Amino acid sequence: MMNEILAAWQWIGSVSEPVPYGEGHINQTYAITVTSEQGAKRYILQKINTDTFKDPAGLMENICGVTDFLREKAKQRGADPARATLHVVLTKAGKPYYQATDGSCWRIYDFVENTVCLQQVQSAEDFYQSAVAFGDFQHQLADYPANTLHETIPHFHDTPKRFADFQRAVAEDRMGRAAQVQREIEFVRAREADYHVMVDLLAAGKLPLRVTHNDTKLNNILFDKTTGEGLCVIDLDTVMPGLAANDFGDSIRFGANHCAEDEPDLSKVNFSIELFEIYTKGFLQAAGEAFTTLEKQTLSWGAKLMTMECGMRFLADYLEGDHYFHINYEQQNLNRARTQFKLTADMEENWDAMQKVIEKYC
Repeated sequence: MMNEILAAWQWIGSVSEPVPYGEGHINQTYAITVTSEQGAKRYILQKINTDTFKDPAGLMENICGVTDFLREKAKQRGADPARATLHVVLTKAGKPYYQATDGSCWRIYDFVENTVCLQQVQSAEDFYQSAVAFGDFQHQLADYPANTLHETIPHFHDTPKRFADFQRAVAEDRMGRAAQVQREIEFVRAREADYHVMVDLLAAGKLPLRVTHNDTKLNNILFDKTTGEGLCVIDLDTVMPGLAANDFGDSIRFGANHCAEDEPDLSKVNFSIELFEIYTKGFLQAAGEAFTTLEKQTLSWGAKLMTMECGMRFLADYLEGDHYFHINYEQQNLNRARTQFKLTADMEENWDAMQKVIEKYC
């Protein structure tokens, strides 16, 4: 099967056996090396997870549109386009992906050499650089027509719909677990009015639709191995139309704390206003001029709502029997939910301080 897949591309030289690569959970990723008289060149081969992404053609149309656009922007500002964004290698048939005879879908990217991918924040500088990278992503794509993008996962950050899904999970209580987590359920329900804030502003035309990444974790950036600079945003499968505050908020949820996502000791789970400031500074320095005043003012809402949304998804999955998020022990999704709720409560206590930080860098 692998021979059939690799034969869909035009190679000059001999192609190595694919070797598993990276730490991603959604797609299967491999590195391949093509050796010719000119030397060796590496590529990334990926099997697209069509259970998660049911429209591979739309997904690849998004990725090609956005990366072509970013490549042109890189050329205009004198940056190296081969390192500023991913590059999809077209098949012999001129297609951005190949559908094999067994129905599986595959794509190939150029390998971006001399880069490193960090799995967790090792220093404040790492977090700052990630903010600059994702802020620059927003800045470069500010005039991209977001409404032309496909929704690769419909309603991904539709918080009211996520709440409705959560309510259904509570009502069905498939595993008989709801009675033991009433405090957590009430925490989610008590904030119902918050879940409409951003979608209502978008519906009213007060916030613009943006090209959003929707998975703005540190490990979705390639850093230059020498300078430590954030070079290139990767894992573009969830690039969709959305709100800039959601991308900002997902980074804050992930990075503005010092705890594991499933930390059972909630006394160790604390929202860091210092890390929030470091990220806000980098994000707004890189993207600020592209945003409206209201977009900047609602960044704190992005942080709170992305954290709450993630927490209610973890709790709903726990109630439904842990079928969506992979777990290593029975209470992991419950612990994950509790950390998100503790971070949310901390944000609520620090709300005025968060707003002052945003005003400082506006």
